[in-house]
Amino acid sequence: MDAANITEVTARVRKLNPFKSRSRRQEDDEDQGDEIDETTVAGGGHTALDTVHHNLRVSDALKSFMDDKRIVREGDVAALNALLDKPVVTPPSYVLDRSHPLPEYFISSSHNTYLKAHQLYGKADAAAYQQILRAGARCVEIDAWDDPDDRDEPKVTHGWTLTSNVKFRLVCEVIRDVVDYEASLPPVQGFGPSPILISLENHCDVRGQARLAEIMRQTWGHRLLDAAIRAKGHHEQVDPSHEPHVSLSDLGSKIAVIVEYHIPGEPDSSSSSSSSSDSDSEDEQARQAHAAYKAQKKSAPATIIIPELAELGVYAQSVKPPDNSWYSEGQLRDGPHHHLINVSESGLGPHLTANSAAIARHNARHLMRVYPKGTRISSRNLSPVPFWSVGAQICALNYQRFGAPLQLNEALFAGTAGYVLKPAALRAGGERRQNLKRRRLKIHVAGATDVPLAPGEKEVDSLKPYLTCTLVHADAEGTDEVKTKKKTAVYKPHRLGFLHRHPSPPQTDPLWDEELEWEYDDDELVFLRLFIKSDESFSSNPILALAAVRLLYVTSGWRFIRMLDLKGRETRCTLLVRFEV
Repeated sequence: MDAANITEVTARVRKLNPFKSRSRRQEDDEDQGDEIDETTVAGGGHTALDTVHHNLRVSDALKSFMDDKRIVREGDVAALNALLDKPVVTPPSYVLDRSHPLPEYFISSSHNTYLKAHQLYGKADAAAYQQILRAGARCVEIDAWDDPDDRDEPKVTHGWTLTSNVKFRLVCEVIRDVVDYEASLPPVQGFGPSPILISLENHCDVRGQARLAEIMRQTWGHRLLDAAIRAKGHHEQVDPSHEPHVSLSDLGSKIAVIVEYHIPGEPDSSSSSSSSSDSDSEDEQARQAHAAYKAQKKSAPATIIIPELAELGVYAQSVKPPDNSWYSEGQLRDGPHHHLINVSESGLGPHLTANSAAIARHNARHLMRVYPKGTRISSRNLSPVPFWSVGAQICALNYQRFGAPLQLNEALFAGTAGYVLKPAALRAGGERRQNLKRRRLKIHVAGATDVPLAPGEKEVDSLKPYLTCTLVHADAEGTDEVKTKKKTAVYKPHRLGFLHRHPSPPQTDPLWDEELEWEYDDDELVFLRLFIKSDESFSSNPILALAAVRLLYVTSGWRFIRMLDLKGRETRCTLLVRFEV
């Protein structure tokens, strides 16, 4: 397909709704999410930064409930404020330990960071880096290309598509400013400056690559990973037994660049994308546009990385392996020691079922970056849980909308600086998924305050709120996502108050007083997603507010959860629950 046809097909795709879904099933609309914006705080793990909640209202019905249950006496404002301020999640101290090598951490990560909305015709915007880094991402992607109109200033864009572009220098300046802003913040428990990894996808020629290296050095200066740590990494590269290994703490709050390393015979990256019949594509026009993109990408000449650029890429060097030696033999043939296996979800998926244990052993010592398959052109996302379950450190997610994967990402990294120590079974020397403990989770759901109305709704009486909770974890082999859903009854105000122990609050302040219970095998990567929804007859039940937690982090006892909206923004709505594991 020639360039004119590519332009024509992709132009037609412009008319598509970038966030339209082909099938929104009534219950699975919980996976959708809305487009994020500059006010979004969730996705990368930063919602836990807001630790002072006592300006929030608590309904009279919940105050009466807490008095009846001897949780907080009515009228005790100090005790109520103290309960409002208690954290819902508190990561164990070992999760925040920075003394381990980088491959032993999960890293909050973004894919095609520069893009707004659609993968084939969305807008490229340097401001997206600030938005996503401030939401908590620690690994961001930059696709660098030569600009024929200005050979000294490479651009950032999604090549062979109709996406716009932005100057590489401007992207570097935005990242620099975020680093400086983070350095100026007062220390917060569990947070603090941490390294930013740059996943650099280079498409520049020799001259352009030299300019990339120059611009990064000029713009980032002392913020780049210093020469001493790079030298230590190079020693490890020559002698893998070199001790001690570079730890996360050694990287400090520097910028570390991931540069490609090309192995002879490596596969074309487009070959790992799903076929054009994949149901995730919107329609035939979208599939044609994606096929045109693949054709252009496949015909592009191979790139050789120049030494000046390669020298910056110590942690780590991104490779597309030509064979399975990296997991079948435990060592990548002809590859660097500090390699990063860079693979799409569809490229890795077929290997998981039979080889998940071998892949997990590889990922205990080396990095892996998994990114969404090419047919996710509307910026939908891979499910990260199965890939975390085999130790993939970097699940690069599209940050365009706050759907289920970003909600789970938020739960994993909540209360951290974007780096989470992996479970012992997924670290060097660990035995994966052995003797998993059987656990029971019980949630006592009291009620909520200030439940927002659905978009377009104005009448409180039309609201029929209920809470639905979904337990999410990997299956026994760690190759697929398992969901188990429980929900409360629909709240309806009672009319005969003298027959009830508590007052009858309005629908925006529902009182459920119910218990939900699950049993599960605990591999430490178990999550709970909570949704307040309205029971609408003959239509999809709208989501009014949501939250997601990693069960390893939840604190026992009664807690107020500050709920988010579908854009990942904090609302005035709180949910009172008690967790028991």
